[in-house]
Amino acid sequence: MKKNYLKIAVMALVAVFMLTVVPESVVAQSKKQDKQLQKARDKQFKDRKKEFNKDGWKLSGSAKTIDVALLEYYQKLNSNENNYEIVGEVSACQSVNVCKQAAFNNAVTEYAGRASSAVKGRIASDVNLDQTSGKGEFDKFYGAYERLVEAEIKGVLQQSFSIVKEKSDGTREYKTFYIIDEESASKARVRAMENAVKETQLAQEYANKVTEFVREGFAE
Repeated sequence: MKKNYLKIAVMALVAVFMLTVVPESVVAQSKKQDKQLQKARDKQFKDRKKEFNKDGWKLSGSAKTIDVALLEYYQKLNSNENNYEIVGEVSACQSVNVCKQAAFNNAVTEYAGRASSAVKGRIASDVNLDQTSGKGEFDKFYGAYERLVEAEIKGVLQQSFSIVKEKSDGTREYKTFYIIDEESASKARVRAMENAVKETQLAQEYANKVTEFVREGFAE
């Protein structure tokens, strides 16, 4: 009987140990990871700030400092794990207004191109999708999808800040940093896909599969 009581007591002590020590270990590991992540983010901020200053970039259209703009940008970017950035760039433009619009257009075009390439790559690698019988419709679909993504994604891009650099020939280099929420972007891509299917009359049996690829996204 005493042995049974002793066995029960030992098991109880082990249970208490597991309930206290293991969670503390998990918490410690979590804190360590948080510190490492914060350290990496601090380095990212410092590196980009150094890059801007070294290359002569100035903040455009704002009374803020680059420090403040970057801090606010990364705070918003890191507030949601589904967020990621896309940068609209212009190498030679005249007025700031022209630069700003060109940067926006380039960001939209870049995103749409990446979205189309991602879907095209997935379709090409899927052995269950026979493109030979409907190659013409697939080609039309890719073009329509990219064009429609451009239209849909405009409402998803969240502008954060812009920087400008004067060039010796009198033109400017210009960059605008945008934040994209993948959840909203995914919905925009699906809308574009659905309309592209209607335009090109892509067979519904293919459309269902393509929808899966569109939803997967390609965020870095």
